[in-house]
Amino acid sequence: MDNFNAQNIAESIMKAIQKEQKDLTTLNVMVLGKTGVGKSTLINNMFNENLAETGIGKPVTQKIRKITKPDFPLEIYDTPGLELGGDFAINSLLEEICDEIDKGAKSRDISKAIHCIWYCISTTSHRFEQAEVSFLKKFIGRTSGYDIPIIIVLTQSYSKNDATSLLKEIQKENLPIVNIVPVLAENYTIDEEYTAKAYGLDKLSLIMESAIPESVKKTFISVQRANIELKKKRARSVVLASASAAAVTGAAPIPFADAAVLIPNQVAMLSGITAIFGIPIEKATLAAILSATIGTAGTTIFGKTIVSNLLKVIPGVGSIAGGLISSSTAATLTAALGEAYIVIMVKILNGEYSAEDLKTEKGRKEIQKVFTNMLKIKRTNVGESTE
Repeated sequence: MDNFNAQNIAESIMKAIQKEQKDLTTLNVMVLGKTGVGKSTLINNMFNENLAETGIGKPVTQKIRKITKPDFPLEIYDTPGLELGGDFAINSLLEEICDEIDKGAKSRDISKAIHCIWYCISTTSHRFEQAEVSFLKKFIGRTSGYDIPIIIVLTQSYSKNDATSLLKEIQKENLPIVNIVPVLAENYTIDEEYTAKAYGLDKLSLIMESAIPESVKKTFISVQRANIELKKKRARSVVLASASAAAVTGAAPIPFADAAVLIPNQVAMLSGITAIFGIPIEKATLAAILSATIGTAGTTIFGKTIVSNLLKVIPGVGSIAGGLISSSTAATLTAALGEAYIVIMVKILNGEYSAEDLKTEKGRKEIQKVFTNMLKIKRTNVGESTE
């Protein structure tokens, strides 16, 4: 049990994170649209990666390239230069796209199938061109049997009024699609006095998450960066499950000295949360976080140290009768640790913390503050007797 220090726990979490990431099913998104509609900007801002830079993608057909990144469970099938100049061009492109979709479906491999399609139309065009109407109807007719969700994304929606007008025009076609979403993927400076603020990606994330197969939802939440609330919601479900498991472990009260039996559950929880946020994190950073929450200088026993902290900061919890940790205390400790870790992950994702910051004394104090606050918040869930 003495081997359970912050360094060893960090090592365990790193291994668990690697397994979580390895087990993620690759998410495949096909992106269609004419030249200049802002597909690259949309892709890069949804996934917060420079995926759509020139040269990253490799051709899979004459018109389609597959954009990938090592150790990133996402593949974008991009159709650059989608031009709809005549029936021959439309039919040629349609054949290539449908063949690629069919190939993925026939592979019987969920990681090779197309899971969602974005059809991008620039709001600046101000109209839904007949060539696009014709193409979409043919495309939907050809691919309806694959049951792939299609979302029309109104890109470059600098004017919300213009986007609403175009949306209504498209709705008149009664296309069997999931939704139409106006998006301004990044801030757009019009002049020195006015900048149009980015919007719509969070809504697109919600719509997409609800439409894609269950098998890739976890992957999407991990790789997307546009909707932090989606990540927090999924992470809190992990915390709830872990707290419930800790309560079961503590159903037969745990001797104070054996508090480390909670560690495997909490390791799984922290690795699961890290995978959800999709943040590259080093062992040293994890050790710094753990040292600030579960012990001093990374040398104390995980569960025992947290219990000691709990007794110090929450007067209402009382003493632990006979040196035992009950079900409710075990659940409270686990929930507080998980919620504190979510707060830290959000701050990293928002750029409020960096990995290097967390290794400093100031960073550790900030982490301790977050953890202590979470312990206090969770005190209402503690059912310990103070007798």
